[in-house]
Amino acid sequence: MKILLAGDSTVANCPTHEYPMSGWGAQLPRHVYTWAAVHNFAKGGASTESFRAEGLWRQLLESVEEGDLVLIQFGHNDQKKIHLAARTGYAANLRTMVAEVRALGARPVLCTSVERRHFLHDAGAGAELDETLEDYPEVVREIALELQLPVVDLNSWTRDLYTDLGVEGSKQLFCHFGPGEHAFWPAGLTDNTHFSERGAALVAEHVANQIALLGLAPESGEPESVGTFRSQLPALGVEVGEDVGIPGH
Repeated sequence: MKILLAGDSTVANCPTHEYPMSGWGAQLPRHVYTWAAVHNFAKGGASTESFRAEGLWRQLLESVEEGDLVLIQFGHNDQKKIHLAARTGYAANLRTMVAEVRALGARPVLCTSVERRHFLHDAGAGAELDETLEDYPEVVREIALELQLPVVDLNSWTRDLYTDLGVEGSKQLFCHFGPGEHAFWPAGLTDNTHFSERGAALVAEHVANQIALLGLAPESGEPESVGTFRSQLPALGVEVGEDVGIPGH
C-alpha cells in the first residue's frame, strides 16, 4: 500500500541545497517502508487552493489506489489568504479533498498543522508559545469529528514538544545558522517554521506512531512505539524521565 502526503513546506522534501532543512514527510519512510511506500506531493508555499491549482492534487489522486492512506496537512499558507479563512475557504477545501479521496476507496487522514516556534517571551522555564495558527487546528479537529475521520493532532503535539524542550532546547529542532555556517545562507538564518532533519525526524516518528495507534497500519508494520524517540532526548538536553508529549500523555 501507499501513504500519499498533501501539504506545505513543513511536510515536503526540501531541496538538497537547503540541507539539513527538512519537512517531516521526507523522514516518514524510515518508519513505514516495510509496509507502505511514501509518496510525498507536499510543496513549499502550498495552500489547499494552490495545491489543486498547480495540479499536485490531481497527480496525487491519479496515484491513489483503494486502501491507500492520504495524509493532508495545510494551514500555514491558507492563513495568509482572506478567502481561505479557517471556517470558510479552508474548511470547504478540506471537505472536498476528503470526499474525493473517499470516492476512490482510499482513506483520508487529517493532520493539524505543526506549530511555529514562537515563544511569547524568551525566558527559560515557563516560557509560553504563541498560538500562531489561530483557529486552523481547531477547524481540522471539528471536520475530523464531523466526517468521522482519523486525525493526527500535530499542532498540540509540537506545542507540547517545544514547551517541554524549552526556549533553548527547541532551537535544535529548527534551522538556525550563524554567519558563515551555511553555504546557501551565508549571512545566517533564524527559521522557527522549518525543521532541521532532527526536528522533522521526531515529528515523522510521531506520525508513524499515530498511524499505528489509529489502527491504520498492518499489525506487523507497527513502529517501535516511542523507544527511538526517547533515545534521542538526551542529545536534545532533556532527561529521559521528563514528559515531552509522548503519544498518550
